[in-house]
Amino acid sequence: MSAHNSVAHLDSETKVDQYVKSRSYWETALLRIRQDRLTMVALTILLCITMMSALAPFITSNILHLDPNQTNPTQNFLPPGTGPYILGTDDIGRDQLARLLHAGGVSMRIGIFGAAFSLSIGVSMGVISGYFGGMVDDVMNWLITTIDSIPSLYLLILFAAIFSPSAETLILVISLISWTSSMRLIRGQTLALREQEYVIAARALGANAWRIMFVHIVPNLISITIISMTLTIAGLILTESALSYLGLGVQPPQATWGNMLSKSQQFFRQGPHLVIFPGLMIFITVLCAYVIGDGLRDAFDPTIRNR
Repeated sequence: MSAHNSVAHLDSETKVDQYVKSRSYWETALLRIRQDRLTMVALTILLCITMMSALAPFITSNILHLDPNQTNPTQNFLPPGTGPYILGTDDIGRDQLARLLHAGGVSMRIGIFGAAFSLSIGVSMGVISGYFGGMVDDVMNWLITTIDSIPSLYLLILFAAIFSPSAETLILVISLISWTSSMRLIRGQTLALREQEYVIAARALGANAWRIMFVHIVPNLISITIISMTLTIAGLILTESALSYLGLGVQPPQATWGNMLSKSQQFFRQGPHLVIFPGLMIFITVLCAYVIGDGLRDAFDPTIRNR
């Protein structure tokens, strides 16, 4: 290699090193996510499922030209690929694909909005508890210990016995029960962040507690909140599926993956596709959410941000 080429090579390596060192935390995290093929595949699949579920009314009305609630007893238990029924029909002749799309909209809505509501409570409570400490922290810990001491499934069964749960009420109830784990996580992070130099400096300059919490501390909790969001979505979809499987979730005729699976178990011999496809959708969606959460955790890990 000539001297000129050696110098050019060293200059290019120096520029690369300078670029790596100059990358911000978020640029590094996004680069790591893009380089993680498994996470990108899971993200693509989950986005496709979410979009198809959100557009289910348009797809079934304008593309498939099917009504998910239209019955035809003479066409029941048709296997996948029979005529216009791509995924077959159920016990009363309803199109399985149309119902899966509409059910996905309900299940994904419960997962996404339930996780958002749950995290908004958990983050707020965790920041307040971790920042103020003392009596406030003791009261918060007593509250979450009390809530966690009551089995959540028992509370959900009690709720289902009193009310007829819809998707909206189920989102509210599950969120009010499931915020404690995120609150513990955020509280621990806040306890560490409140001792950082920039927080001490803001306090010395006269910033009030609420400004310090929501301007200086909360932005530094975004990464861990995003990770927790993906894992919470998966957990709530599983919770809804379990409740619907027990007959305590969203009630028919509104379809969810869980109540489709629950109702079809008695027809496994006549129509195994009625069990396979809802179960497969739950499995794929939850798996993708957990894979994304694991990938985000690695991407936002500050100990490997410059690697």
